[in-house]
Amino acid sequence: MEIKRVIGSIDGVVVGDHFGSRREVMGAKLHQTNQKGISWLKDDLDGRPVADAIVLNGGYVDDDDRWTTMKYTGASEGRDRDSDTGRLLRSQSWSYVDNAALRRSYERKYPIRVIRGYEGDERYSPPKGYRYDGLFKITAARTDVSKWPAADGSEIQICQFDLERLPDSQQGLTSVEQRVAEVLQEVEERYAGGGEAKYPERRTLSVARLMRSVATSQRVKSLYDGQCQLCGLRLLGPDGKPHSQGAHVRPLGDPHNGPDVEPNILCVCPNCHVRLDVGAVIVEQDGSIVVRAAMLGAPMLPMLKTKGWHRVHPDYIRYHREWWQSRGNRGQGF
Repeated sequence: MEIKRVIGSIDGVVVGDHFGSRREVMGAKLHQTNQKGISWLKDDLDGRPVADAIVLNGGYVDDDDRWTTMKYTGASEGRDRDSDTGRLLRSQSWSYVDNAALRRSYERKYPIRVIRGYEGDERYSPPKGYRYDGLFKITAARTDVSKWPAADGSEIQICQFDLERLPDSQQGLTSVEQRVAEVLQEVEERYAGGGEAKYPERRTLSVARLMRSVATSQRVKSLYDGQCQLCGLRLLGPDGKPHSQGAHVRPLGDPHNGPDVEPNILCVCPNCHVRLDVGAVIVEQDGSIVVRAAMLGAPMLPMLKTKGWHRVHPDYIRYHREWWQSRGNRGQGF
C-alpha cells in the first residue's frame, strides 16, 4: 500500500528509526526531497504550502541543536552557502517557498518531523545515515542576522526558527502501538469493573516509550553482537542468541536529561548495566575503565571496547564520571 505524506506522524515509522540515505528518508515519506533541508506539501485547507519536516545535518553556522530544542536556519534557492565553512553567500527571504511554508506551519501550529543526519552535531547525530527523531513544534519564527557576515563585511539576514520537541504522549502512535494501547485499556477496564480507563495519558506515554526506546539501542547492541563493552562478556540464551542491554551513559529523564542517541549508549551485560548505573565503574576521557567498588563476576576490561562506527561522545563520559566523583562513595544510584 502506498504511504501518503501527511502532517505529523507517519504510520510504520517510529522515533529512532534509521535510514541509510536521503533517498530512503524520502521513500518513507518522511521528507519531500533527497537534498533540501525543508520539506513541504500543500495544505488540504487552502492548497498553500506548509512544512511537514526538516533535516538537521550541519547545514548552516547559525543552526543550534540542543536535542529537545533547536534553532533552525531557513534557506535560499540554489547554492546559498560555502560548502566548507557554512557561511551564507546572501540574505534569505520570506518569499522563498521553503521559508514561507515553515513559517505558515508555525502560524497554523502544525507539528514538524525532525530528521537528524550524520553531519549534524556529533552529540546528537547518528554516526552514519539519518535518524527520525520525532515531532517538534515551532515556537518562534523571526528575521535575524547571521553570526558570520558576507565576504564584504555586510550583514546577512536569515529566516530563523525555534523548535521544541513534543512530549512522548504527543508523538503519535503507530498502528501496532495503538493496538497495544487498546489492549492495555481493555485490561484496565476489565479489572476496574468497566468504564473509562483511569490513566489513559499515562498508558499512551508508557506504550510510546516501550515501543520507541528499542530502535536506537538495538542498533548499538547489534553492532557488538551482544558483547559487553565494559567486561567483554557475551551472554547466550538457550536459543544461542546473545542477551545484552543498552545503557545510557548520561541517563534519560530528570535530572540528567540525556538523549536517546547512539553516542550516549553502551552495549553491556546486565551486571555491567547495574555497575554503570550505581557508579561502581566509570570511564575516563581516554577510554580507560576505573573500578570504584569491589565486585564479583567478570573482571572489567582495561579500556572501553569500541567497534566500527560507534563512539561514545566525551561529553556523556565526562558527565557520568563527574556525577559520581562529586558523590564520593555514597552509592546513590541514578
